[in-house]
Parts: sequence; structure tokens; C-alpha cells
Amino acid sequence: MPALMPLYTPPRRVADQSILKKYMDWLFIKKGLYFRDYDDLWDWSVTDLEDFWESIWQFFDVQGHSPYRQVVFENSQRDMIGTEWFPGATLNYAEHIFRHRNYQRPAIVFGSERQTRLYSLPWDTLERQVNAVATYLRQQGVGVGDRVVSVLPNIPEAVVAFLATNSLGAVWSSCSPDFGTPSILDRFRQVEPKVLIAADGYTYNGKQIDKTEAIRELRISLPTLQRVIWIPYLDQESRLERATLWQEVLETPTPEELTFEPVPFEHPIWILYSSGTTGKPKAITHSVGGCLLEHLKTLALHQDVRVGERYFWYSTTGWMMWNFALGSMLVGATLVLYEGSASYTDLTVLWRLADEARINHFGGGAAYYMACLRAGLKPIEMFRLANLRTIGSTGSPLPPEGFRWVYENIKPDVWLISFSGGTDVCSGFVGGNPLLPVYEGEIQCRLLGCKVEAFNDNGQPVRGELGEMVILKPMPSMPIYFWNDPGNERYRKSYFDTYPGVWRHGDYIQITERNGVIIYGRSDATLNRDGVRIGTSEIYSAVESLPEIADSLIVGLEQPGGRYFMPLFVVLRDGFALSAELVTRIKQTLRSQFSPRHVPDAVYAIGEIPYTISGKKLETPVKKILSGTDVSLVAAKDTLRNPAALDQFTEFTIER
Repeated sequence: MPALMPLYTPPRRVADQSILKKYMDWLFIKKGLYFRDYDDLWDWSVTDLEDFWESIWQFFDVQGHSPYRQVVFENSQRDMIGTEWFPGATLNYAEHIFRHRNYQRPAIVFGSERQTRLYSLPWDTLERQVNAVATYLRQQGVGVGDRVVSVLPNIPEAVVAFLATNSLGAVWSSCSPDFGTPSILDRFRQVEPKVLIAADGYTYNGKQIDKTEAIRELRISLPTLQRVIWIPYLDQESRLERATLWQEVLETPTPEELTFEPVPFEHPIWILYSSGTTGKPKAITHSVGGCLLEHLKTLALHQDVRVGERYFWYSTTGWMMWNFALGSMLVGATLVLYEGSASYTDLTVLWRLADEARINHFGGGAAYYMACLRAGLKPIEMFRLANLRTIGSTGSPLPPEGFRWVYENIKPDVWLISFSGGTDVCSGFVGGNPLLPVYEGEIQCRLLGCKVEAFNDNGQPVRGELGEMVILKPMPSMPIYFWNDPGNERYRKSYFDTYPGVWRHGDYIQITERNGVIIYGRSDATLNRDGVRIGTSEIYSAVESLPEIADSLIVGLEQPGGRYFMPLFVVLRDGFALSAELVTRIKQTLRSQFSPRHVPDAVYAIGEIPYTISGKKLETPVKKILSGTDVSLVAAKDTLRNPAALDQFTEFTIER
């Protein structure tokens, strides 16, 4: 049930100074458009797509090298595939980042497990390095449309490499070095790269993980590769045969000025990948212009990131939040990077970074905040956090107690931005709003230009009820296509198979009477008992609030004769056992907080919950195992954080 009282209400002064308020004032002055409130503005943004997206172009003074003929051309098909945005326009993403170059402040601030002091990369150094790398790539024959791929930790060199690639009109794609070699090959083989930029390894939990042999295997297994650039990150003396050293690339003689290749609005900027847990990863291809407009809109209007501020989101180079965080540089922010574990040597490491790097906008996965909560962490008592304005959360639903933990233990006047979207759009559909209160467990709003609704079983939009999350209007940041997907077959099957002409995102949500959004988890993992749908996130929120429970996972199994079996698996904290009393208390907690339908049929103790590398619980693969599917067929092990955790579920297949 939605909360009645807000945890935070923006002071009038703060709301009036927000970029979103300035945008609304600009619309009135320049366009004669007056909106009573955010709901009024949102209605216009999803009704008049042409005027709205053109206003984003104009408000942010997007620099086109050639003019657009119209804002949007919708194809004659019944779905959104093939919708063309700003035809005729040419532009460059990296060019818009460099228009904010300021030699009085750093472009990037970098911290890691391996260093005791922060490293700052000035704008002039960034510009010089991007110019050198771009010149070198051009000399190797890299041009518009060629693919440059990387296997790099979250280090400044990764940002330099992307900006250089983009400045040429080439297409970027990256995998995090914690991916297994088969997983990387499943991705890079699809896109046929010309150049690979790789490091000798990465650090995690105090360990140095060498990737030299993996990079050798990639070079042998990618026949289109013409060049490998080698970054000796762990060991300055490390070398890879027949590879060019990064330092040699930086010493390439360059033109006096860094130049930018203008490309069409719909030209590919990067290729991101779906998780690949249950099949070949989808090579999701985004456009230069779509990401440019979407990142400007979301980071400025919905996260209020301003020129000169410092923006941080804990990520690897294999998660779309790395790409999204780069967008903070579009609005003039300094990008803060961290390489290493969020819990080494303990969970305070990122809060210490927030203080030392003077971070204004701090982001991470919901799982990180919940780990801090369970550890009893109180950053408010340990750090000043004087510059901190916003806390961002994504990756999975942040439960109500996570919201409360932020306000009680970080900062009472911080703005908590719960944010949800995905690799599919390299941004969000729902997220923050500097004009509105924050309620526990509830995302503040549907973002401008995002026609998000909740559909019931009849395909009708509903309020105050749980439903399937859908998007009814096209957005410029939707994929232009999946790479190597003839006829857009995989693209169409991924989003448009359920409702003709409507994007089905795969989340189970409720739109509240305030027009906020509560996300209950993936719809393919949603429980359905006696015809009533139950989101798994509320089960986890209640169960994991018990002091004995460290983690949990629940699935629903359809049985012969129409029966439904709902087992709950729990990981116990050290020193506790799954007693009959604890099982009773788990069931009573769920019954009292929610309903009898939320009570599991059985509770089992297991060693660990299986997760993807990006931190998502593997509910659907577990459901398949429990239904009799061989464990080797339910998920690609290279995409999992702890693949062995799936094996323990095989013993339960006959205990139903």
C-alpha cells in the first residue's frame, strides 16, 4: 500500500531553483505554454511528442551540423520499430561533452582499491588524450560505423577510449573484465569489431585478477580484429605480443584541435547487451541523437545535475549505468569513477569516496543500500557528506525500509531518486522529480516523454492496481535495432509480442493515485496465487527484515490439477538455524503485513541465492529447475555471479 506521509518534501527554494522549474518557465516564455503542475506537463509531453522533443533540443541548445526536416516520422507498422527521429539532423555526442570543457575544474575524478589518493584528470589532459587516441584509431582505418570494443575496468582510460571512438563516428561496445571469455565472445562476435582495447586485469576485494590469457583468446577468436591496444593497469611492465601500448597511442602526433565527425541522429552510438542468462545476448543498438536527448533530459530535468557538480554511479563498464553516467558530462558535471568492490575493505568505502571526492550526486544499486542497512551502517555518524544532494538507486526495487534507511542514516534532507529503466533504453522510464515529495517504496514519477501505463489482464490501463508495465508511445532512446537481427525479429519478439503496437517492458508495477510508481519485480517472476498477482519484491522486503534472514528467493510453480506451489528459500545469518518457530514467524510476518496469499507453502534453508553479474536474483531459472529443466539449460554460467548456487535447487525437484 502506498505510504501516506512523505519522507522528504523539497523546500520551495530548492524546487524553484531546479532545472525542471527553469524548463517550465522557459516553455511559458518561449512557447506560451503554461502548466499547472508536473502532471499537466507530463500529459503534454506524451501527447504532443513533436513539440516536446523539439523543446528538449532547443532548451539544451543541441548543436546540429545540419538541420532536421521534422521531429519524428512514425512508420506505417503497428509497432514502434522504425520510428525515425529528427531526420536530416547530424550531430556528435562527444562534441556536446567537450563544449563544457573547463580548465579550472577536473573532467574526471578517479578512485580505486589500488590507490590511497584520488586522481584528477584535467580537461586539457582529457582533450589531448582523446585527440591522440582518435588520431591513432583513424590511422588504423577506423571510421564511421566501425566497431571498437573494450574489456576494461572502470578507469579513466575507458572514458577516453569511448570519447575517441565516438568522435570518429565509430560504434562503441564494452564488456566488463569480470565477464568470462565465452560470455565476452558471445557478445563481440555478433558485432565484428575492428579494434579491441583491453587492460591486463582488474581489482576486486583486494585481489588482482589477471586477464592476459583471456585477451589472448579473444584476439584469436575474433577474426575481424585488426588491432589490439594494451593498457598495463595492474602491472606497468605487462605486455601483450602484437599489441600497441596505450602510452604509445597517447604519444601519437595529433592535429592541433580535436575534431568531431557529425553523423545522422539515428546513427549507432554504442551496442549494449542483454544479460544472456537464458539465451544468446541481444545486441541492443542505440542512436547517437536518442541517447544525447534522453541523457540531457533525464540527468538535468529529473536528477537536477548542474554545471560544476560531481556525479558518481557505482558501476562496471558492462552495465548500462556506466554509459548513462557518462551523460553527466553533457550537462557540465565532473564524472567520478571508482574501480573495485563496494565492500572492500568494508561497506564504508563508497561513503568515504563521497566525502573525499565531494560528490553531489551518488548512485548505486538497491542491493548495495540494503547491504548497508543489514550491516547496521550509519554513514551520517561517520562522514560529513556536506556536498551530497541526491542519492540514486536502481538495478532492482528499493523496498520501503531502504528508503527509510537513507533518510535516517545518510542525510535527512537528501533527495532520494529511485530510478528504473534498463539497457533497452540506456536510461529510465520512471524516476526522480525535484518538484515532488518522496514517499517510501515509491518512485516519484513517470519521466517526461515516457508514456508508461500499467495494463491489467485485459490489456487496459489501471490505477492503484498491479499490472504489466507498458510504454504506449515511441521514445528516441528506444533501440534503433538489434545488431545482426534480420527483419527485426528478435527486437519485435522482445517487446511487442504481447500487445500489438505496445512496448511490454517485463516489470510488474502499480501507478499510485499520486501518479508515482511502485515496482514489484519482473513480471515473468510474478507470483499468481488464486488469480491474484503478487510481486516478489514485497516478499523479500518482509522476509529479509527478520534478523535471522540474510537473503531470500521465492517462486511459484504450477502443479497438475491446477494446484499452485510456492516455496520460499532463505539464507540464514551465521549462528541461526531454520527452526519451526522461525518458519512460523516468517509466515506470520507475511500474513500480517500483506495477506494469506503471500504465505509460502514451504520454507527451505539454502547456502546462497543465485545472482546475475549485475545483481539480479535468478527467479526464472530457479523456477525452471524446480519444474524439471536440467540446470545446465536454464542459464549461461558466464553471466552469473555464483553459478554453482543453482545446483542446490536440483534436490528440491521431487519435493513438491
